[in-house]
Amino acid sequence: MRIVSLVPHATELLFALGLGDQVVGVTHECDHPAEARERRHVTADRLPAGLGSAEIDAAVREYTEGGEAIYALDETALRELAPDLIVTQALCPVCAVSYDDVAAVAQRLDPAPKVIALDPKTYGETIADVRTVATAADATVAGVDLIARTARRVDEVERAIANVRRRPRVVALEWFDPVFVAGHWTPQLIEMAGGFDVLGFSGEHSEQVTWETVAAAERDVVIAMPCGYDAHRAHEEALLYADRLREVGAGQVVAVDASATFSRPGPRLVDGLELLAHVLHPDLVPPGPGPALTVDLPS
Repeated sequence: MRIVSLVPHATELLFALGLGDQVVGVTHECDHPAEARERRHVTADRLPAGLGSAEIDAAVREYTEGGEAIYALDETALRELAPDLIVTQALCPVCAVSYDDVAAVAQRLDPAPKVIALDPKTYGETIADVRTVATAADATVAGVDLIARTARRVDEVERAIANVRRRPRVVALEWFDPVFVAGHWTPQLIEMAGGFDVLGFSGEHSEQVTWETVAAAERDVVIAMPCGYDAHRAHEEALLYADRLREVGAGQVVAVDASATFSRPGPRLVDGLELLAHVLHPDLVPPGPGPALTVDLPS
């Protein structure tokens, strides 16, 4: 089977299922695992490089409000790759090529490939997507195994924090300008890690709020997880808004790798769970597989 993945978390999932040798095309943002970078790119970014947070937000709004995607799909490359299966998504216009564009291009190919869209909004739905992709790619046994291995890691975290008496109150910031609090699966991960998300809502879209809202939330920890950024870039972003964070009484601020463990609803979400559990309960849970960088705020 020849498979094209049009969303990074689907690429990660396909490789985790042992299907990497069948993946012939990916997006320009598919960077994990390292082998994925060797596959042909079938998308390109329409946003110019070097934009700041507010500029990125403005550019994205301009495209999406005009009914345009921020990514371009290379139809010629897709035609030459002749995929049997295309895996994409329709959840977020900021995360991947427009689903309507993909469906239209697929219909013009001969033969037309099967197209499946992954649109998880909760942690449970991300696990269900493993079964969906495994079934579509004739890898059912691998799917069952991946789900079981992931479940064992979740169980280990839940056992470690089973007797905690106090759950830290958490604000997860997915963007700084404007301010967005994380939604979808992230509030669930915080709860599973022994915390309480005071602003985010499980299964709902990430929500734009004000700094005043962040100030009013009685929180113990702020998790800086700008969408699509690694931990070091998240740390840099948090430092740019350090005065704001200090003004709202952010308290403990920790920058994490959102790109690897939170933004993408793929196999590495469980890494994010382990990371969060250690940040919130360092005496009960060992360090997770990803970095958690403390942000020092001005006094």
